[in-house]
Amino acid sequence: MFKQLKSYIIMNPDDNCATALEDIPKHAELRVNENSIIIYQKISLGHKFALLDINEGDLVIKYGQSIGIATEDIKKGEWIHTHNLTSQYLMEVLKE
Repeated sequence: MFKQLKSYIIMNPDDNCATALEDIPKHAELRVNENSIIIYQKISLGHKFALLDINEGDLVIKYGQSIGIATEDIKKGEWIHTHNLTSQYLMEVLKE
């Protein structure tokens, strides 16, 4: 039987977020490479959390590609979702 070793997956070494492979409880401490990350909110299966501090206006990177722009500062270990992420495409279209 398959034994899952981590509760998250990082798709690409350039990513600044990871995806939960199971529900991760608030205050969980995760080892990511040589770093420790404290989770600030419950991260549900399939949802993202920040691997490092992401500033408002910065790109959120998953799969080595931008998946959107941070609409507010996101601390390492915080949940990333529609409350703090917007479409890069929409931001570019709205500028025109």
